[in-house]
Amino acid sequence: MIEGALSDLKVLDLGHCISGPYCACLLAGYGAEVIKVEPPGEGDPARRMGPFLRDEPHPERSGLYLYLNTRKKSVTLNLGTTAGANIFKQLVKDTDVLVENFPPRVMPGLGLSYAALKEINPRLVMVSITTFGQTGPYRDFKSTNLTSFAMGGQMMITGEPDREPLKNAGDQAEYQAGLYGFTAAAIASYGAKITGQGQHVDVSAMECMSSSLEGSLPTTSYIGGDKHNRHRMGSQLTAIMGVYPCRDGHVIVHANPREWPKVAESIDRPELTEDERFSTFLVRHEHNDELVATIMGWTTEHDKMEIYDRAARMRTPWAPVLNTRELFDSPQYKARGFFVEITHPETGPLMYPGAPFKMSEAPWQAERAPLLGEHNEEIYCDRLGYTREELAQLRSQGVI
Repeated sequence: MIEGALSDLKVLDLGHCISGPYCACLLAGYGAEVIKVEPPGEGDPARRMGPFLRDEPHPERSGLYLYLNTRKKSVTLNLGTTAGANIFKQLVKDTDVLVENFPPRVMPGLGLSYAALKEINPRLVMVSITTFGQTGPYRDFKSTNLTSFAMGGQMMITGEPDREPLKNAGDQAEYQAGLYGFTAAAIASYGAKITGQGQHVDVSAMECMSSSLEGSLPTTSYIGGDKHNRHRMGSQLTAIMGVYPCRDGHVIVHANPREWPKVAESIDRPELTEDERFSTFLVRHEHNDELVATIMGWTTEHDKMEIYDRAARMRTPWAPVLNTRELFDSPQYKARGFFVEITHPETGPLMYPGAPFKMSEAPWQAERAPLLGEHNEEIYCDRLGYTREELAQLRSQGVI
């Protein structure tokens, strides 16, 4: 077993909030050394975003920051100063991957464009994550996570058919962009190891959303024009493919027409398959509302895990809709060790999501997120050769 799949990578993380830090967090989890560069005094804005432990705001107790920055080292550095930019360039000399998610004009404005940095380190892979990308007429427009959902096409196909479009909960566009950034960083860094030539990776969150539109875009392209424009279909596609309420929440059933007899049996109504209203796919479609009401009458009299356990025995396609607390308690997650306990000096032990995928010879490495500037001395003095006195001077000047 090796230490980590990416243990030979050195990463600089200039990310803030979600997409950049998540990309670098995945790199760190699979073994890369990640140095997080934060503004002096205030740090990553995620430090000021909740949830907070015991609902008490504190820069070292933000659940968002602690999750997105596990196993990283933190240094503080003011890139807007000449001294700060020079120190950053020193760090770049020995870096494999640089991750940033500033607006496109920021890095060039600091004199830290990819063109400038590759002069210092030709094998550098720079991953830039933005909403619209580094090019195009929208590249400098301000935007939010909601923008990516709307302009990436996801909202138009999400929701009930007779209601307004919906976005998925949370900041999934940012996480998806970070995931794509992680994948691209791993591929590009492998190429750089072979050729000695780095590259600039341009990740657009909007394009990440469009890339996951299932078959909608290809189908529209194949058929042409406006003949196919996938509409919102809601969560109840057919009676045997949808969401149902139960006594303690919700369950889903996702059966194909051939599985209808098994579904009827699972709700203790095998005779429904002989009912002329439900005997074939076409007549079930005509009487869909009646069948939905019949199935709902059964689900509302049972608990979701009772339904799931019964379905498992009968090999029918039911599943519970789990809330976040139930995820922690799930025997499947526990058996696979997905959630890991990490102790932080400001929060004590807390449970965190672990590896998004498992590698047999390169385990996920779970360590706590750093305190703001915790590794200044290690990186600046031990690695770059600054003295403690010079470090104190840089601190007094607002450089670190």
